Amino acid sequence: CREEKYDYYNLPKTSVVIAFYNEAWSTLLRTVHSVLETSPDILLEEIILVDDYSDKEHLKETLENYVAGLRKVRLIRANKREGLVRARLLGASVAKGDILTFLDCHCECHEGWLEPLLARIAEEETAVVCPVIDVIDWNTFEYLGNAGEPQIGGFDWRLVFTWHSTPEREQKRRKSKTDVIR
Repeated sequence: CREEKYDYYNLPKTSVVIAFYNEAWSTLLRTVHSVLETSPDILLEEIILVDDYSDKEHLKETLENYVAGLRKVRLIRANKREGLVRARLLGASVAKGDILTFLDCHCECHEGWLEPLLARIAEEETAVVCPVIDVIDWNTFEYLGNAGEPQIGGFDWRLVFTWHSTPEREQKRRKSKTDVIR
């Protein structure tokens, strides 16, 4: 993707929605700052933090004061515990961007993460895209990356989410590592 060139003026702007519940201060802010620092300003409409009725003290007034000093970041709060999907929908309902990008509250974005996603949507506006998800060690928070081929998220017969290898037919069809995986 680093060799790809993007026409920033013809890509849609995104609202990044990050729902959280009782998240650690460090991981939540690591996510927010990684989005702010790695997203081209022209493509980032806003970041919407959705508090799903957290009860941790650091996520109350301290967070409100912190977010007030950040450009393009808004904090909204649910009036009761909603769960991840409804909390994300709450954020989507107030979003101003052309498209929605949903991120977990404990992730880290790298340079160039956003442009390929928006370019795919610009090519096909009904596309639903997902980035390659790298690994951060949950004990040390060390960035481990992703060795090898991207995997596809899916469900087993018990409806448990798992990662699957890219099917051989897709590996053969793709001419480049940046080609879409269906």
